Amino acid sequence: MTGSPVLTIRGLTVDYGTGTGAVRALRDIDLTLHRGEVLGLAGESGSGKSTLAYAVTRLLSPPGVITGGEVHYHPPGARDAAPVDLLALSPRRLRAFRWQELSIVFQGAMNSLNPVHTVHSQLTDVLKAHRPGMKAAERTARAEELLSLVGISTDRLTAFPHQLSGGMRQRVMIAMALALEPEIVIMDEPTTALDVVMQRQILRQLVRLREELGFSVVFITHDISLLIEFSDRIAIMYGGRIVEEADAAEIYRDPRHPYSDGLLHSFPALHGPRRELTGIPGSPPHLSAMPAGCAFHPRCGKAFAPCAERVPVPAAPDGEPARSVACWLHHPVPADSV
Repeated sequence: MTGSPVLTIRGLTVDYGTGTGAVRALRDIDLTLHRGEVLGLAGESGSGKSTLAYAVTRLLSPPGVITGGEVHYHPPGARDAAPVDLLALSPRRLRAFRWQELSIVFQGAMNSLNPVHTVHSQLTDVLKAHRPGMKAAERTARAEELLSLVGISTDRLTAFPHQLSGGMRQRVMIAMALALEPEIVIMDEPTTALDVVMQRQILRQLVRLREELGFSVVFITHDISLLIEFSDRIAIMYGGRIVEEADAAEIYRDPRHPYSDGLLHSFPALHGPRRELTGIPGSPPHLSAMPAGCAFHPRCGKAFAPCAERVPVPAAPDGEPARSVACWLHHPVPADSV
């Protein structure tokens, strides 16, 4: 059961580059993450998922620039307190905010961990920076506790990253993200390089930790089948926009956007009768040559006249206030497009 909002994103827009050569990577993103919720973010490569994560955490590398929108964090137990404007935080306050209230697990743990430092050194470094009053013995005890949380033997504290398996390195990154018990954990395709058995083990541990510690999760992946299993809600991205958002069960049973339906029919069902895998024809559009109207219409088998002319705005279909979809199939067609 999810609670009040913990993170709200409104109108977030991101460009790569400036001036006439700028390329728009995110376009007016609106999302709400609720307390204790797992929000899945799905889409093909290049849809803007990772850019969204880095924009929210203000980790965008040049030439990425946030050109519009708001990102607000709502502290726990403070109904009357003003939300924190993440885009307005000073570098000092932002440094204190990261890991303390919001942490991120990056794609590719081997590249995220420092190869010349032990697991102990990297876990305690977070505590040393944010908990300067902790004694060395207390930091070590906390590091041991964190490894136990993610199912790794404490004798691995003295190991270097290359001495761990891929799954163990990823779990060390999850342990590091949970070190300061943040309210929000953003996970950017954390299981992409792992086999399916290890993927399921890590996801089961993540679900257990979420239930035990009560943090909220934004889980980013191109594999929508993973999200269906353990997400509360799913947002589908295409061409830098949110094209559909709904409860995970609703997305699975009745996807409304043709792109969502294509993603769902691109992987085999684990249960029930066999079904034909249809996939999605064509390739995602290049950001510098985005089609007019709905960005998906050149690949959509259900496209009609207004799809190539007007950009559909996410809205709730009739009788379904809990979901939104950006598709002319489910909204009134503009009179001048008929």
